[in-house]
Amino acid sequence: METPRFSITYILGDEDDPLTVENTDALVTAPDGTRWSATVLTLDEVARVMDSWTATGECAGGSYLQVKDLVIVREPGVEAMTRALVGIFDEYGMKTEVLPRFDP
Repeated sequence: METPRFSITYILGDEDDPLTVENTDALVTAPDGTRWSATVLTLDEVARVMDSWTATGECAGGSYLQVKDLVIVREPGVEAMTRALVGIFDEYGMKTEVLPRFDP
């Protein structure tokens, strides 16, 4: 996905629909090659993940969710996710540390 200031690569699974995906990782790349990672989830997906952990015992039985690069969006789909990521960089600038830098 290209935006005026950067590109976003969404890591979608085979069964993910770009119009309805609720949980995906993204790599934001600036023109100078600087990259940031983001894990993007909808509010509904946060609830589903935490509810599933109640049964599995992960994260103290679903009592918390901790993700370093988490961005929560209200609506599903890469369009809504892109709006959120553009908003982050519009607000904090291209030198932001709001999202972690991705240096492989």
